[in-house]
Amino acid sequence: MTTTARTPTIVTPARIVRVGLSRIRYEITGYFRQGDAVFFTFLFPVVMLTIFSVAFSETSFGKDAAGHTVSAASYYLPGMLAAGVLLSGLQNLAIDIAGEKSDGTLKRLAGTPLSVISYFIGKIGRALITGILQAGLLILLARVAFGVAIATEPGKWLTFAWVFLLGVATCAILGIGLSALPRSGKSATAVIIPIVLVLQFISGVYLTFTSLPSWLQNVASVFPLKWLAQGMRSVFLPSTFEAAEQGASWNLPGVAIVLSIWLVVGLILARLTFRWIRKDS
Repeated sequence: MTTTARTPTIVTPARIVRVGLSRIRYEITGYFRQGDAVFFTFLFPVVMLTIFSVAFSETSFGKDAAGHTVSAASYYLPGMLAAGVLLSGLQNLAIDIAGEKSDGTLKRLAGTPLSVISYFIGKIGRALITGILQAGLLILLARVAFGVAIATEPGKWLTFAWVFLLGVATCAILGIGLSALPRSGKSATAVIIPIVLVLQFISGVYLTFTSLPSWLQNVASVFPLKWLAQGMRSVFLPSTFEAAEQGASWNLPGVAIVLSIWLVVGLILARLTFRWIRKDS
C-alpha cells in the first residue's frame, strides 16, 4: 500500500492577501449577527446624534460666515463620525479578539494555514467597511432628518477621506494591540469600554473641547481621538469655528502626525502582544 504525501501549502504574498480579503466577508457577516456589537459600535453614534440633535434642537451652537445658525446636528456630526471610527476600530476589535483568544478560536486558527497577516486583513477590512457604512448612515441621517448642509467642496472631501482612512487604520491597529489587555473575553467589555468612554468625553466628542480645563486639553491631545475629531470638524463645521480650536487652527498637519505616530505605536503593540495562543493557556 502506498501513501501520497500531502503537498505543503505555499504561502506567497498574493495568497496572504487573497485569503485576507476573503476573510473580510466572513468577518462582516459574523459582526452583523451580533446584536450587542452592532448596537454598541455601529448604531451607537447614530443614536447619540439623534438624541443630541433632538434634545438641543432649539439651541444655537454658533453662526457660519453668512450669519446662519449652526444647529446641534451640524455641531455634533463631526464628533459622532470620529467616535464611530473609534468604536468600529479600537473598541470592537479589542473586545472581539480578546473573546476569540478566550474561547479558543485563535488556538484553532493556529492549526490552519491562515496566516496572522491574513487574519489582520480580515479584521481591519471589517473595521473599514463597517466604518464606511456607519459614516454614510450618519451623514445621511444628518442631511435628511435634520437638514444639515453637507460640504460640497472637493478639498473638504479629500480631507475627510484621508482623515477617515488614517483614523480607521490607527484605531483598528490599536484595537488589535489592546486586545491583550483584558485577562479574558468576559472581562474585555469592562476593560475596554471605560477607556473608550473617557476618551470620548475628554476629546471633544460630546463636550466643546476648548471648554475643558487646559490641563485636560493637554492630556487629551496626547491621544488620537482628539485629533480625529478635530480633523472631522475641519470638514463639516464652518470656517468660523476654526478660531475656537486649540491654537485657533484646524492644524491638519498635526492631525496627520499624531494619528501616524499612534499607528506606529499600535503596530508595535500588536507585534509584541498578539499571539494565536494565550501564554497562560
